[in-house]
Amino acid sequence: MTFTATDPGRTEHPVDVVERIASLKSWIFAREGDDEIAITVTGGWTDYQISFTWLEDVEALHLACAFELKLNERRRHEVIKLISLINEQMWVGHFGLWDEEGVILFRHTLLLTGGAEPTHDQCEAAVQAGVGACERYFQAFNFVLWAGKNAREALSTALFETVGEA
Repeated sequence: MTFTATDPGRTEHPVDVVERIASLKSWIFAREGDDEIAITVTGGWTDYQISFTWLEDVEALHLACAFELKLNERRRHEVIKLISLINEQMWVGHFGLWDEEGVILFRHTLLLTGGAEPTHDQCEAAVQAGVGACERYFQAFNFVLWAGKNAREALSTALFETVGEA
């Protein structure tokens, strides 16, 4: 079922709000249909592929944020352990593994039941949560996949923060 202008309580399609933000931010985006938009956001480590999908049956706007870091099958088990350790620390959203593509992604959903409309600030905060989480843990995934570290080592190394400049 797709959104129509006659839906009770909503004056515009939730994905239209996201499209307006992408346009204002000069992000590269493509509408994949009425209920989906794909956006590219540049981060400090890599570009992030963000998709927002309107799920009419549950009245929710779903965000998925993925990055170019293909899963190495022999390190799969350790990546899953790392995802679990990271998710224990998350307050908003969670990481998952998209088995079909072998891609790690961050997911979050805005529930908009009863005809609630997403605000500009809510949608922008969802993007910031996704990109922020990916930026924060990007190196931990690299440490597991390419440096051979175990999940706990990778997480503690990635979360190590320096203060000041040398």
